[in-house]
Parts: sequence; structure tokens; C-alpha cells
Amino acid sequence: MTETIATPPAREPIAVVGLDCRFPGARDSQEYWSLLMDGRDGTGRVPEQRWDADRYHAAVPSSPGSTSEKRVPGRTNTVRGGFIQDPDAFDPGFFGIAPREAQAMDPQQRLLLQSSWRALEDAAVAPQDLAGTDTGVFVGVMANEWAYLQLADYDRITARYGSGNGYFMGANRVSYHLDLKGPSLAVDTACSSSLVAVHLAMSALRSGESDYALAAGTNLIMTPVINIFYAQAGLSAPDGRCKPFSALADGIGRAEGVAVLVLRRLSDALADRQPVYAVLKETGTNQDGRSNGITAPNRWAQQRLIESVWQRAGVTADDIRFVEAHGTGTLLGDFIEAQALGELTSGRSGGSVALGSVKSNFGHAEGAAGIAGLIKAVLALHHRTVPPSRFAHEENPKLDLPGRRLTLLKSPLRLPSGTVHAAVSSFGMGGSNAHAVLASAPRAVHRGRPGAPGVFTVSARTPERLRANLLAQADALARRPENQLAQLCWTSNRVKSRLPHRSAVAAGDLPTLVAELRTAAERAEEAPRVDPGRRSVGSVAFAFTGQGAQHPRMTASWYRSCPAYARHLDDIDKELTPHTGRSVRDLVLDGDPELHRARFAQPALFAVGYAMAVTLAEGGIRPSYVIGHSIGEFAAACVAGALDVADAARLVARRGALMESLPEDGGMLAVGLDAAEAEALLVGRQRLGLAAVNGPHATVIAGDLDELAQVERELSERKVTARRLTVSHAFHSPLMRPVVEEFRAECRDVPARRPLLPVFSTVYGRELTGEETMDADYWARQITAPVRFAQAAGALLAGGVTHVVEIGPRSVLTPLLARLTTDGGHPTSLHAAHPGEHAPGHRPQQLLGELWCAGLAPQWDVLYDEADRVPRRLPPYVFDDSFRAWHSGAAPGLPELSAPHVPSGADTTAVPSGADRGAPCPPAPAEDLPDSLAELTRRLVCRVGGHDPGHVHDHSRLHEDLGFDSIRVMELKARIENALPRLGELPVEDLLASLRTVGDLVRYLRSLHLTDAPVPAAPEGTHR
Repeated sequence: MTETIATPPAREPIAVVGLDCRFPGARDSQEYWSLLMDGRDGTGRVPEQRWDADRYHAAVPSSPGSTSEKRVPGRTNTVRGGFIQDPDAFDPGFFGIAPREAQAMDPQQRLLLQSSWRALEDAAVAPQDLAGTDTGVFVGVMANEWAYLQLADYDRITARYGSGNGYFMGANRVSYHLDLKGPSLAVDTACSSSLVAVHLAMSALRSGESDYALAAGTNLIMTPVINIFYAQAGLSAPDGRCKPFSALADGIGRAEGVAVLVLRRLSDALADRQPVYAVLKETGTNQDGRSNGITAPNRWAQQRLIESVWQRAGVTADDIRFVEAHGTGTLLGDFIEAQALGELTSGRSGGSVALGSVKSNFGHAEGAAGIAGLIKAVLALHHRTVPPSRFAHEENPKLDLPGRRLTLLKSPLRLPSGTVHAAVSSFGMGGSNAHAVLASAPRAVHRGRPGAPGVFTVSARTPERLRANLLAQADALARRPENQLAQLCWTSNRVKSRLPHRSAVAAGDLPTLVAELRTAAERAEEAPRVDPGRRSVGSVAFAFTGQGAQHPRMTASWYRSCPAYARHLDDIDKELTPHTGRSVRDLVLDGDPELHRARFAQPALFAVGYAMAVTLAEGGIRPSYVIGHSIGEFAAACVAGALDVADAARLVARRGALMESLPEDGGMLAVGLDAAEAEALLVGRQRLGLAAVNGPHATVIAGDLDELAQVERELSERKVTARRLTVSHAFHSPLMRPVVEEFRAECRDVPARRPLLPVFSTVYGRELTGEETMDADYWARQITAPVRFAQAAGALLAGGVTHVVEIGPRSVLTPLLARLTTDGGHPTSLHAAHPGEHAPGHRPQQLLGELWCAGLAPQWDVLYDEADRVPRRLPPYVFDDSFRAWHSGAAPGLPELSAPHVPSGADTTAVPSGADRGAPCPPAPAEDLPDSLAELTRRLVCRVGGHDPGHVHDHSRLHEDLGFDSIRVMELKARIENALPRLGELPVEDLLASLRTVGDLVRYLRSLHLTDAPVPAAPEGTHR
């Protein structure tokens, strides 16, 4: 009786949104695709690093003239296989792993960590954004030869070898170091392990257990054990190459590799406009059960699995364009797989189904074999081309592939437009089978805005890595379409902006961006660095520019290049127009000379200052303090919550109109005197006044033109610098008095509100305190009172502000602030706009890039239109590969684990993952601590972690920077007790509380009533 398989309802498709891989002959996915398309051979001789291939090789002819070989016990029949380059290279500090721990770790764990990070970045996701989420990690792995090499010598086993070995740690390492809280498990079903891992990942996504999932596979060949097994079982190809479905097929060639897929529900990926390589429609697994041997494949189990997966995916043989087969190149395996597939494809209408196996390119990657084939299928659907099969010209006629409507590709097959389906099989020795059906990704076109500028951000852990990553990005961007500039920049802001050494490049076209990135790479040593240990990003002050800063087309570049600024300027213009009678925005953008009239200049300065401020606040740059110079105080008051925007718009318009109504018989003179010296000049001159105090020797006098001319002549005779300002009226002088009362009346209905932020008043020259408000009397007094900027700014700077952003159309206050800072501290000062009419068209992008480099955390969306906010793939992080650790042999009794290779000057200090990372802080002495105790403590810390002493300082954080976990803490405790026996046994809870930094630990030890006498070095041979 034939059993009917019911077709269940379609389930949520799963998108492949990111991937990374390393396979023989290919260091990344691009090289992998090139290897496949070129049909190249990735195999080679067994590297000397693995084992002495000749020692274990036996090629003894069974008879004179025979090409067959005897099976010699304990020997292989080949010296070749598929090996990846530099499997021992790792960047331990990047993941917060101490060098000694990294040395003990299975290299598969190291490869998985870096590949997972790169795959997430390939998905246009910042790995730190997934910290704390339910992201799952599913790793297919069937080899643990590192443990065999490490744990065979019982005398050398330490605690770190336990955490460095074991299948489970492959997945758990990734979850731990990326702080992922979803399912985390290793899967061993032999050769089908990684495709089964994909199946489990899909189940977690479909059930809602995870929103993201990493599905991975890994395999490293460290000993000849499996080679010997294959040779003794008659499964090993003498030339170390798999020849699937070929008449030349004579066995398996072994291979290794690592790969990670980032999976997400398709609906979620499309909603976020995330790039999608391909879609997983359905997967399935089953078991052979009892058949003709536990190591032999089962045709009926394979056939049933494939048929059931196709039915659940809603496809038939007519829909499948190509199959990535398990295809090991063994006669029995190929025959059974061809039979199983042929039962489903032989009745296909139309042409044949393309058949292939990536094993023909570099061999059987065992635990990573399934994902190797899956990535091949994913890339084929993505590029809409199926690569050719090696050995296709010698197709095995006994398989009757044409009769089964199957064909090996001798050349690439171009896929048609529309939805295309593919299938992937992976069968494990022991009978665990897996199969998947894929479809091409839905077509999604997200065109960028031509000419839209952006700021491209690159960050890295060290200056050397910053240089490498800047160059990698420049090389990739040189090949991208011009209209993707803003989208690429937006993606970099999301994905590439979390590490401490930083570089930001603003540009309006891709060639300029590429050139500037390469220039930045040359200056990587000078790039800003953000301290990863700093818990606060600092305090920001907005300083609003006053009258005189206006110029034709001021902030036009902001309006063109920053959608948020354009929106806010439009909004404030609507508030002003009823009071000004004309659009201030249009006057500004058109460069109308009317802009210089007081009735328009003052509203215009208010408009651009307020629009800039709220744009920056929307972009995450929110002030903790505000200060305004003259008319700039109105925008400052609005930002501080002391003045309603509608009221401010009415007041500045009325203020400008009243001042313009006064006779134009006054002027202003900047003099190189302090306030007291300037005021002495005013004695007896009733129509002159002190207008502004901008610095110790930067004062402005204003008033009657004739009296001002007299002062100018007097100062010239005294050789004192004096410069006339280009103004229409004598602002902040006695000549303004006629309009004061009328303006006071205009202000009477404005509510007197206490500011929500500290306001440093340039009327009072200090911070507003207590119940002080900016009421009608305040605004009336401001018209004639001197602008006491120097005093107010001095009070602001004395309060510990870390960043000052000048808000206005020209840099006026920034140089004044630079002269006011003392040697005790210099806040980072930045100005919002370029001076001049022909300013570059991307100043907002430059400014946010500068603020980010200075340690702030912008919300980058403010710079981009909705059409620009499209994730684009960027090259993933380029890790430091200078650290090397490997075992030098293949069997018990071989040499000890080699010390990790760390080139001179390489930074192996560990830093945290899932948060900002950075190189060690500069050396800082632990105050009033005995040098000998501090030196001993650092020496012990370095011995436990295996760190370079030159990179461990008092501010180095033990957990985040140096990779100390509970095992290392207990080892450190024992070493301290041994080196300082008079301490006795250290209380664990007290020790843990004192372990934030090396300096904290030294201070704790110092507090235990130790004398200040030098601490003797422990005798030679003492365990430390």
C-alpha cells in the first residue's frame, strides 16, 4: 500500500540576509564565488603545519604495473586535500579573549567568532545591536581533533583547556562573546551537520523563538585520523579530490572550512529593506533507519526526504532548476543519490535539472559540507548563474543521468528571470539526512537619490586596523554605483561606527569619498579614539551666534543636504512670515541683499539657529547647556524651554523691525582692550556704550559715529588695535534706548518660565539661577545691555562641559571660546556651518562625523531622506591576523602546544565585544602605591592572561580589556596568594569587588595593611 504524504500549509519563508565563509582556495564569499565560476581546484598538499604527510602515506602497488594500492594499516593513500590558509590566525583582543585562553581554544571556535561577526556585518547589521536579543546560534560540527591533541597529555591540562574544547563551545563562544540570548547549540550528524543546523535555525525563527539566527558549519583537519579511516574503508581518493558523478570517481578527498549564514523571517527582512541573497522555502531531516549498514546510504530514505520537503515547499521537479547534491564521489554514494533524485526528476517536463556538487572544487568539508553546498546554491540564485561542475566532461554513464533528466554542467548556466528554485542535499554517515529547497529573492529596487551626500564612518580597534579597514572600504566603494552613495554612507553609520578608533568622511560623490578614505588611511595614526571605559559621552553646550554672522545663502548647504534641517527651517519660516511679511527662508536661500537689514537679519539668524539646534537634537546631539550671543539668546531660550517658539518668532521679528526704524547714525568698533580699559574710554561720552565683552582683550564699543571716530583716533595714537564692524546700527548702545519700552510692551504677554536647561546669560555674564527667568524685563534690558559673553562663557567652561557646538551660519564664537579656555581643560569646540556663499554642500554630514569622532553618538537618520535609508552590503571587518597559535603535531607525545606568535608591537590586549572596544589606555600611574607592588601585580596579571606587559596599565580593565573570566580570576587569586604569602587567603567576594581595573586591584592589595617596603620577587620556580 502506497502511503500518501499530506501537503501542509505553506510556512514562513526564511531569508538569507548575510553570509561569510572560508574554504580551500577562497578567503571569503567573493573568492568562493570566483573559485566556483572559474571551475578551479582548491586542493593542495597537506600543509607541514598539520602533520608529516609522507610519514603517514603508503602508496604500495598491489602487483607490478598495477595502479591500485594496498590498504596499509595506519596509513593513508593520499597526501592531498582541501585546506584553508592560516587557520591559526586570530584577533583575540577584539573579542575580549586573553592570549593564553585563545592559545588553548580550538581554532574552530576562533574561526566561528570572526566569521559570525563578518556575516552579521554582511547582513548590514551591527553585531552590537543584537546583544541581549533572542538571536540563536546553530553550529554544525563533527570534528574535535584539537581536543584529541590537547587533552591526551593529562599532566598539562589546565582549566582553560576545558572551555577551549568541546563541540558545545563552538556555538556557545559565539553566543557569549556577542551576548546573544537565544538557543545556542552544536549539531553533530556527521556530514549533514551544518544543513541540519540550518533546519533547526529555521524552526527557531518560524516558532518565534528567535528573530535572527546564525546557522554555521565548521571543519578543520588537524590529524590524519579520518584520512586513515577513509583509506582503510576504501573511501579515500588517491589524489585527494572528489569527482562527483564522474566516471573518474574513486573516493573522497577531505576538506575543511567555516561558514556562517544570517537568517531572518522574510517578512521582517523585507520590511526593513534588508538585502536578501536567497530564500529558504523549506528544509527537512530524516534518518535511514536500519538498512544495509550504518555507514551506507539509503536510497529510499533520501527519496522520501526529498519528496516530503518538495511537497511542503509547494514545488515539483518541474520547478527545480538545479540541485546541489551531496555528491561525495564514491561509486556507491553517487549511484544511490542519482537513483533517489531520478525517481523524482525523471518525469519532469522540459529540460533536465542541473546537477552539481561543490565537493568537486575542493573536497568533502564534512561538518561544513552541507553549508558549503547551501552557500553555493544561495550565491547561484543571487547571481542568477549556476557554476559549472568539475569533472563534468567525464560523466559516469552507469548513473544514466540523462535518463533521469539530470545533467552535469560543463559551463555556467544562466538562470531565467522571475522566481527560480533550487535544492540542496546533505547526507551524514550514520544515516542522518537533510534537504533544503531555496528560491531566488523577491526583486526589490531601492534607488538612491542622485547627488545626495553622506558621511561614511569607519571604526576599528586599533590604528593599524583602522587603516586596513579604510582601504578595504575604499577598494569596494570604487566599484559601486554612484546613486548608492547616501545609502552606503547610512549603512556605514549603522554598522561601522561602534569601535574606538574612528574616521568619518563626508562627500557628495563616490570618487571623492574613495579618495578621501584613502587619504584618511594614511593618517590613521592621528585618528580620534574614544575611550571604551568612559561610561558617559560627556556634556554638550550649544552656543548660538549673534548678529553679524549672517551672509548670503547662509546654511543653504544644510537645506540642500539635510532633509531634517529643511523641514525645520520650513516650519520656523511659517511661524515668522506673518510677522516679517516675507519668507525669511527664501531670503536666506536666494541670497537676497535685504537679508542684511535688521528687520530680516535678526529673524533669519533666529530661524537658522533654531532649525540647526532642533535638527542636531533630532540627530541625538542634545545640549546640556545653552549660551547665546545677543540675538542668539532667543534660539537658546527656545531650546532651553524658557521661551515658546511662536512667541520667539514674534519677538525677534518685532525687535528687528524696531531697531531698523531707528536712525542709521551709529556704528560699532572692536578694540583690543579689556572691559575696564574700554569703559574708561567711555567716560564723558554719553552716546557711546560698552556693547560686548568677548574676551580678555576683545571688547566692542558702540554708539554715535562721531564719538566713535574720536575713540578710534585715540586708540590709533596708543597703538591699540581697533576695527570697525559692518553694521547698520549701534546695537547694544544708548542709541537703542528709544525702542526699549515699546519692545518691553511687546514682551509683556510672554509667560515667564524657568528654563529646563542651564542657561548662561550673556546679559548677566553668568548662569541663570533660582527663580530667574527670561521675562519681559530681561528681553528689554538685553537691547542696550552689553553682551557679557566672556564672563558667561567662562562660567560655562568652568562647569566641565566637554563639547561646545556653535550654532549659527558662521564660525564666530568658536575662536572666542578657544581663547577663553584655560590650560586645565579644553572642550571640543565645533561650528555648525561653513562661512561663505560657496560652502561645500555637505556640512551637516561633516559636523555629525566630527561629533561622532569626538565621542558623541549621533542618530544618523537625521542626515538622510527615507530613500537613503536602505541597507547596502559593505565589506566586513578586517581582523588583525598577527596572533598565531597552533599545535605542532598530530598524535600523543608530539611537542607541547606552541606559544602564541605575537609580532613585536602587536596589540593583544583584549577588549569587550557587544560594546565599544579600544586599544589600552595610555599608561597612568597608580597614585601613592608602592612601585614594586604595582609592578608585581601587573606581572601576575600578564602571566595569567598571556598579555604583553607593554600593553597592560593601571587603567586596563580586567574583564573587558584583558579577558578575565571566573577561571582566570581564581588563577590570579592563587598566584597573588603564592607571591604574597603574608596576605593569607584572599576573600573571593572582596577580590571580585576590586577587579574592575589593574589599578583597582593594586589599591585593594595596598589596603591590606601591606608595608611600603619593596615587595620581593618570588623565587625562581615558584608557581605564579
